[in-house]
Amino acid sequence: MSDRNGNDSKQEQPRGFFARLRRPSKMSLGGLLAAGFVIGILFWGGFNTAMEATNTEKFCISCHEMYDNVYTEYKETIHYNNRTGVRATCPDCHVPKDWTHKIIRKIQASREVWGKLTGTIDTREKFEAKRLQLARSEWKRMKAADSRECRNCHSFESMNTEVQKQRARKQHEMALEDKMTCIDCHKGIAHHKPNGMTDADEE
Repeated sequence: MSDRNGNDSKQEQPRGFFARLRRPSKMSLGGLLAAGFVIGILFWGGFNTAMEATNTEKFCISCHEMYDNVYTEYKETIHYNNRTGVRATCPDCHVPKDWTHKIIRKIQASREVWGKLTGTIDTREKFEAKRLQLARSEWKRMKAADSRECRNCHSFESMNTEVQKQRARKQHEMALEDKMTCIDCHKGIAHHKPNGMTDADEE
């Protein structure tokens, strides 16, 4: 059908991929939603798999910086070998279990990749030179979280103080009164204490 000037009164429909996106049919809209859903599942599955793969002791000690230094020390402690056979691994102490805090911790830990690439602690000497700084950073993180990872296994509420030695019982009672947290007293529980610690570090 034409108008008086002989022009087609029916407007031409724009063609092409982007034109179709602007005016999607019910079928293409459903396809987009389905594709988005599948991509979302694949992304989430891949992300979660990568997250869990980097949350194992095997991954933590895959670089010699950790294996030759702190892992060797940890193997000498009660957290590695004890009469009950319960072992606390690297992520048990250094990575939160709940998802939100775990993500935050992983983002913070991504800076360690840069340290690996630049070789900031790739020798024993370099590691020892930075050890106090690294330890202070971790102590600060644990204190700010009220020793959350420690409390996954330990709590004042579950302690039987009657079977504790007198000194331990007294210290735990004081810690409760002063609202102290585990890392305030147990800095050398899994690794050697760094050289150069001050009285403030020991408090």
